[in-house]
Order: sequence, then C-alpha cells, then structure tokens
Amino acid sequence: MTGAGTTTRVLIADDQALQRLGTAMFLGGQDGIAVVGEAADGYEAVEHTERLRPDVVLMDIRMPRLDGIAATRRIVAAKHDPGTGPWVLLLTTFDVDEYVLAGLEAGASGFLTKDAEPADLLSAIRAVAAGDAVIAPSATRRLLGRLAARTADAPATASGERLRAQAAVGRLTDREREILVAIGSGMTNTEIGRELLLAESTVKNYVGRIFTKIGARDRVHAVITAFRAGLVRAD
Repeated sequence: MTGAGTTTRVLIADDQALQRLGTAMFLGGQDGIAVVGEAADGYEAVEHTERLRPDVVLMDIRMPRLDGIAATRRIVAAKHDPGTGPWVLLLTTFDVDEYVLAGLEAGASGFLTKDAEPADLLSAIRAVAAGDAVIAPSATRRLLGRLAARTADAPATASGERLRAQAAVGRLTDREREILVAIGSGMTNTEIGRELLLAESTVKNYVGRIFTKIGARDRVHAVITAFRAGLVRAD
C-alpha cells in the first residue's frame, strides 16, 4: 500500500508493443507514477515483478507463453504479506471477457477494459496501489452471475466452497455482516458510510477487520465470499 506523497511504481505487461508504448508514455507524464518496466508475456511479468518490485502490475489477460491469469496467480502466491503489493490490475479487450473471473479469483484486484478513458486508468492504478479493488457495481453483478453459473455446473465443488464461506462469515458481528453485504453490492466505503451513518474512517476500520476475519485479500475476494455464503445474490 502506498501512502500520500509517494510514487506508485508500475509494471506494464502486454504482448502488444504499441499498447505498452502508449500506456508507458501516458503514465510517464503523470505526477506520482513511475513506469519501472515492461513485460511482453506472463513469464516476463513474473520475473520483472520479482526483480523490480512494482506496486501495481497492469496485466494483459491474453499473452503468449504464460497468460495473465497464470502470471497473476504466481505473483500473488509469491507475496510475503497478502496485505501489501504488488497488486495486479487486469486489462481486457471486453468487459465480459470469459477469463476475467478466473483472473480475479487468481488474486487480481480488479480489471479495466483497454478502451477505458485515460483518467479512469490513472484512478484505477491509484486505487489499487492504495489497497482498494477496482470493480464497478455493474461488473460486480456480472461477477456474481458467473459465480452462480459455475455453482450450477459444479454443485459438489460449490457445496464445499459454500461451507467454507459460511464458516468464515460466521465469525462476523451483525454490523460487519451488514457492511460485507454492502461491499457485495458494489458500494464504496464512502457510500457505505453515507448509508449507515458512519464516518468513512470507521468504515475502513470495519472493512479491515472483515477482511481479516474471513481471510479476504481484497474487496473482490470479499464479494466472492459473501456470494458463496449466501449473503448476496447474483440478481
């Protein structure tokens, strides 16, 4: 997690040289952002992350040799502390990319489409560097829809996941469960504070405790746990 006044170090992983160049040129001109390296495939992304220690990895999903999902899984698994970076932000051509869910479950902190506005990319990088997830309410609904479909296709696996999730949320207080439901609906900390008449700093403290109790690494993982425990629905 980066603090105020610090520089966010970014690694760009994309197999298209022009995409990397354009992204690097844009980010290089932004205050508080430093592009520390580029990777042309998943293997390079993993190697460069280990060597360069970026705060955020912009990860293309579809790359040769090793795809962005497998690379994300390796980067997340190598973390010394799950509460710190490097954080992975997936880049996809379409917001309904069939691989997005797999990438999020692998440990990515969110995703953006490659045609996102530059300002949205910048905001997403800063949000991820601060330890937040980047997933809009509409994307949250699609995520839950896919989880529901996967549950229907593999009921035996889903049953074990449901029991683990229910045990995890069983550790929460009533207020913490209420906030987890709000997270599952795609609400930000600001929106949760407004809805529940709580200071945003108080909400942040609650969110931190919730993540610790349910073993969630970020908001995306918390959404998945809330769904599997039956606290939120796909519709």
